[in-house]
Amino acid sequence: MPKTGDMAPDFELLNQHGKPVKLSDYRGRKVLLFAYPKAGTSGCTAQACGFRDNFANIESVDAVVLGLSPDEPAALAKWIDKESLQYDLLSDPEHQVLEAWDAWGEKSMYGKKYMGVIRSHWIIGEDGAVLDAQLKISPRKSIEKALKFLAQA
Repeated sequence: MPKTGDMAPDFELLNQHGKPVKLSDYRGRKVLLFAYPKAGTSGCTAQACGFRDNFANIESVDAVVLGLSPDEPAALAKWIDKESLQYDLLSDPEHQVLEAWDAWGEKSMYGKKYMGVIRSHWIIGEDGAVLDAQLKISPRKSIEKALKFLAQA
């Protein structure tokens, strides 16, 4: 897992339109990358819409937002349309990037254990270095901490 100060490992995934997006495409800008379990669920919608609602503030510090989940591109496109999200969502159905970034692991619900996405976010600097990493974070705290970090960066 990349830690604060490490260079963020580059990756390429398909976005909601089925087009490849590389993390390195955003060199020269800050990137707010957030991992969420499933498009359209309540916590994920709260997190994604929180970034949507603060998009102007994020852009004002020359940052972009990228969401990351195991959802297929078609599901991502549908969610973007429904919630009017103005940023790319990336599809990682094999969870290779999620695993590499330590955002895939054992979870538990109603006593049942399963593997899934661990809600997280990272802020990556213009040079590709990880500036902040927040693993196992609630949707509300993710929005608050990311916005505060970007405002101070």
